[in-house]
Parts: sequence; C-alpha cells; structure tokens
Amino acid sequence: MRFLKFLFVGCLSMVSLTSHAETVKGLYQVREPVSSQTPEERDQATQRALDTLVLRLTGDPKAAQSPGLATVRKDPQQIISQFGYDAGPPEVLKVDFDPAATEQALRRAGLAVWGANRPSILGWWLNESTEGSSLVGDGQASATPLRRAAQHRGLPLRLPLADLNEQIVATAPNLESADPAPLQGASDRYNADALLAVHAREEGGQWQAKWRLWLGDQKEAGSVQGADTAALADAVMLAVSQRLAPRFVAKPGASSEQLLEVQGMSLERYATLGRLLEPFGARLQSVDGDRVLYRVNGSPEQLRAQLSLAKLQEIPAGEAPAPATPVQPVAAGSTPVAAPAPALTPQLRFRW
Repeated sequence: MRFLKFLFVGCLSMVSLTSHAETVKGLYQVREPVSSQTPEERDQATQRALDTLVLRLTGDPKAAQSPGLATVRKDPQQIISQFGYDAGPPEVLKVDFDPAATEQALRRAGLAVWGANRPSILGWWLNESTEGSSLVGDGQASATPLRRAAQHRGLPLRLPLADLNEQIVATAPNLESADPAPLQGASDRYNADALLAVHAREEGGQWQAKWRLWLGDQKEAGSVQGADTAALADAVMLAVSQRLAPRFVAKPGASSEQLLEVQGMSLERYATLGRLLEPFGARLQSVDGDRVLYRVNGSPEQLRAQLSLAKLQEIPAGEAPAPATPVQPVAAGSTPVAAPAPALTPQLRFRW
C-alpha cells in the first residue's frame, strides 16, 4: 500500500498536522516583568518564571511547592539554558528553560507533564467600558494583552476577525449564555477545538469578566477580576488552563501501559497521530494495512481526550475487530513455517 511504502522513509517531518490542535511555541520560555536588572530582582523574577513554567506544564497550582522540586527551586539555573532582558515598557526578564532537563526534574518529582500539543481555543472577547463596547479582533491593539496572557499560560489562542457579522452575533447576552449555539455558527470558519466566550466590563476603575468554555462535552464557566485588561486577560487564561489541564494531564500513579489500535491510517494521519501520542511515549508495535498498533503510557481518559483533538472516534468494546489474516496450511514436503506470535489485544481502539 502507498501508506506502507512511505511509512518509514523519513519524510514524515514534512507532513503538516490535520488536527485542529496546535503545538504551543515557546512553551519553555517565560517572560517576567522586572523593575531593574539588579541580581536581587533577577533572582526574584527567575523564581516567578519557574513557578509560571511549572504551572504551565502541570496545571497544578501546588506543583511548584512540591518537595521533589526543592533542589530546583534552590538553584533554577540547573534547568535554564539562557536568559536575557527585553526593553519595555515593561522591561521583562526572558528565561529559556531546557525542555529535557525540565521534564526530567518534573518527572523525578512525581509530576505529570502536559505536552506542547494542546487544544486550539477560539476566543470571543467583548470589552465594555465607559468608552463603549468592542469585540476584540485579530490584529487589533486590544488583542495584544490577550495573546500575551495566552502565551504566558501556555494556551494556543485564536481570535476572530470581529467583522460586522461577528459583532452582531457576539453580544453580551450570547457571550454569557450557557448555550453556545449562537456562537458556533460564526466559529466554524476558524476550525478551533475549544470555544471561549468572555464578557469583560470596567466598573470603578477595576475590570471583571464572566467567561465560558466549551471543549467537546466539557463545559466550564467562571468569573475573574483584574486591575487592568492585561491582568484580567491573564486571570482568564489561568482559569481556563487550570480547567483544561486535568483532562490532558494524568495524575501520578493513574497512568498505565495501554495497547492502542487506530484504524483508517494514511501517511498524513500517521504524522498527526505521532505528534498527538508524543507525550505518552508511544512505541509502534505493528502495521496491518491501514491499522496501526501502539504501546503507550497513559490513562484511558487522558488518551481519549488527546485523540479527540484529531476527531478520532472510539470503537465500542462490543464491536468485533477486523478478522485476523488466516494462516496458510503447509504443503506436503515443504519446510514448516514458524507459527506467528499471538496477536496483541488492544485495550483502546479508534478510527478516523
């Protein structure tokens, strides 16, 4: 088959992902505001950067204080590859953490890591102030604090164009509604995994927002406050990250080895699947036509959530698997062929 011909020829890196999930760029780089470049200020900012990174990678607000990270907190330089300053305002300390060293430190501490492949989020964000109301659109100046906040919290955020038709749909009642139907029609063109609706208002010099999130069958909602739009955006993105993370990060001790079968494979889908399964230490076991079998480490719930990003459908346990290839009888006088190894039985089965 054409799929098998190209499977191992080393050209997979050139194939683009077809799932809506995105690989977060700069996941291991953290930017923290500073008031000066003194050693004391730099050390404090470095500690804040470490806390931000740990929260970004685990989704657990208590993870940074884990006893297993005590040595790293005492000397963060052991997992930092480089740092520098960017002029403001505000001036920031830019810290680049080493991905391999960071993940090793987290796993030694018994902490699970949320990989870089994360659900893309389409954000409908309406600001209301004394100057009026406005829908934040891609390319507008008002989009900058939202993008910075999403990057700070490790979320791949998309924003609508905010054209006239979208402004008519993205009203305060629709953004606060528990029913996403009014926004879904306008969201289809952006092909995002999750839908985020935020109604932000300024009152008495303070900002507050009500937000709702939909991802598949998951529904989340909350409210936050902030001194300005930047602080409010960060509060929203932090809340969203903490609600999403448990779905994709398996708790220590909850993961186990699973055999995963996926049907309907092609070259492009193979590349997509490999990227999605990267956080689970996937090891290819066999290829049979358009079916592949992987050995992975993760909980069933975590794997289901991750594979849903590529719109894969789980095959019910009661549905009969495809018949195995029959063994041909040995002709008289010919050399017997060793019997094939027993087929591996997958615990989880999906199809495109």
